[in-house]
Amino acid sequence: MGRKSMMMDQTRLRMEKMEAERTERRLRMKQARSDRANEEAANVARGNPGDVDFIGLVREWREEHAGLAMPHNNGSSIANGGFGEDKICVCVRKRPLNDKERRKKEHDAVTCLHPTATVHSAKLRVDGISKYLDHNSFRFDHAFDEESTTEDVYQCTAKPLVKYVCGGKGVKATVFCYGQTGSGKTHTMSGIQQMVADDIFNTLSDNVYDGGNGCSLDNTTCSIAIFEIYGGRIQDLLNNRNRLKVLEDGKGEVVVSGLEEFSANDPNEFLALVEKGHNNRTTHATEANDVSSRSHAICQILFRDVVTRKLKGKLSLVDLAGSERGTDTKSHNRQRRTESSEINTSLLALKECIRAIDGKSQHVPYRQSKLTLILKDCFVSKLARTAMIATLSPGSFSTDHTVNTLRYADRIKENVVGDAFGKESNAKRSPMRPIQTKKSPVQSQPTEKPAFKPAEVRDDYDELDAIFDDDTDEKVKVIEELSEFDQTVKTLLDEEEHLLTLHMSVIHENAELLTEESKLLQSVQGDDYDIDEYATSLGLILERKTNLVLSLKEKLGSFQEQLNKEEELSRRMNQA
Repeated sequence: MGRKSMMMDQTRLRMEKMEAERTERRLRMKQARSDRANEEAANVARGNPGDVDFIGLVREWREEHAGLAMPHNNGSSIANGGFGEDKICVCVRKRPLNDKERRKKEHDAVTCLHPTATVHSAKLRVDGISKYLDHNSFRFDHAFDEESTTEDVYQCTAKPLVKYVCGGKGVKATVFCYGQTGSGKTHTMSGIQQMVADDIFNTLSDNVYDGGNGCSLDNTTCSIAIFEIYGGRIQDLLNNRNRLKVLEDGKGEVVVSGLEEFSANDPNEFLALVEKGHNNRTTHATEANDVSSRSHAICQILFRDVVTRKLKGKLSLVDLAGSERGTDTKSHNRQRRTESSEINTSLLALKECIRAIDGKSQHVPYRQSKLTLILKDCFVSKLARTAMIATLSPGSFSTDHTVNTLRYADRIKENVVGDAFGKESNAKRSPMRPIQTKKSPVQSQPTEKPAFKPAEVRDDYDELDAIFDDDTDEKVKVIEELSEFDQTVKTLLDEEEHLLTLHMSVIHENAELLTEESKLLQSVQGDDYDIDEYATSLGLILERKTNLVLSLKEKLGSFQEQLNKEEELSRRMNQA
């Protein structure tokens, strides 16, 4: 009896212990829910709603790397009005979360710690529950966070160029704003234009450059021309949107026929003209933005001699149309789809032209689009200087867009500015490859193929005359091979963009199909369900998945064919 009583006591003790542990566990869970709710409320109060776990992971990463941010060196690389040995400055600017993103419960997924910009893509591990971040870091000349002002951006990019073009040497400089639609390009460019207006007339008044031989109010007039490139058409935004033509004279100079210049005698007149041009610019609603700029707006500021009207300097401020992926144009009508296609084509051409400048290439492919053709003198001039400002959307739903923007800006400048969160390096790297930081602890980093360098592609062959005296068969053969190589590279660039766009689209559609499958499974959990309808629906989902995989595989095959063709042509040309 005593032994039985002892066993009962032990059983009771174990049950009491289990009950105590259960009570303690419930209290911990209750406290955790309370802490999570408090943290979520605090995040909302800070203007950063969204998934608490992902926000916490981003915060931990920022705390770990906060001490690695470097101060901006405003204009230090600009010696005597130029960018030193470099002809281009590339910077990125992140905007704050907007109200639309907050309503959609997006969280801040981008960190700018000068000179790096990092995108924190939210991911789930294979179990579908565990969360982690995929960090993609890129390094630039300057990186501005959401606390930075437009003046901070201006001091490092456009301000040195104002002084440069006012030197009176006939130089050209260009400032571009690039990014996905809704990322803050027009906001940034508008602020820069206001500061340029003040700086120009202050500089002309001071007349301190080159010992007083530069541009001044006494010997120079300042005039403005603003036009847009929309759907392949060029329209004067200061002259009733009149249609313009791009012509090339016998000297190879590109002229925008019919474009009118309007003189500005002070900052107020300057800004009035800019405002008029901005109001006449073409905008449309897209899936990514309710008011999206659908044209490239170019504001040209020209400094001419008062007597001879000779050009003494030109500054172009280019607010590029918002870039979009194919997934953002799937429900557009034909016109919107055509616009997006032309915008992306011109942006690709622009990238190659800027890369050719910085890479000191003898050939600049400015004929690939009307945008680059119009800006030819900004590319081919040895004294040309360019500043590229890439604007970033911080929302967690836009991380694919943001990585694309950073990849675009990264490819423009092939020289390494420095290793991410470390010391500067003079090493070369692939223009396609972002600097990767820690990814998933359970997944290895995929290996990317090094990209070829389109900036080295040629489409004129004048220098062949220095190699071949006569029109020999060998010369004709080399020219044919060069021509074929040029076309192959162009096709390869198109195939690359199409493959990336399709891949992203497939990922999103697979996610939608996964949601449909989950709902389908839930619908057959009860007692009353139609198994025939279940089987039919599942068959349709599987068919859609199969079509997605086949289309992606087909596009990949086409891209690999172009890769092989380009490699074979390159090998043959090297052997020749």
